[in-house]
Amino acid sequence: MTSKIYVGNLPYSVTDETLKSNFREFGEVASAKVLMDQDTGQSKGFGFVQMATAECAQAAIKGLNGLSVEGRAIVVNLARPREDRGAAKSAGPAEFRASKRQDVGYGNGGFGGGRY
Repeated sequence: MTSKIYVGNLPYSVTDETLKSNFREFGEVASAKVLMDQDTGQSKGFGFVQMATAECAQAAIKGLNGLSVEGRAIVVNLARPREDRGAAKSAGPAEFRASKRQDVGYGNGGFGGGRY
C-alpha cells in the first residue's frame, strides 16, 4: 500500500508548509507539495503529501477528507499512479490511402470532373 496522498480542492492560499502542518497531526510527513502554475505562480488548487507509513496515510485520509478549509471541502485520497503521457495516437498510413477514400482520385466527379 502506498503512503502518497492526493489533496484536491485546496484554497489558493494554502502553501507547502500549511499543507505539511495540517497532515502532521496524523503522523510523520515526509513531504508536502502544492502544485503551482508555471506562468502565474498561483496555486493550481491541489497537491500531494507523502506520509511516513501507509497507516498514517489512511488516518489522514479518514480525518481530513471532506473537511472544510476556507469554505472549500477538500478531497483527500490515495494518489493514483500517473498515466503515461506518451505521444498522441496517430493514424497509421493505411488509414489515409487514396484507395480507401471516395473523394480522392481521378474521375470522381465534382468541379472539373476527371483529370486530363
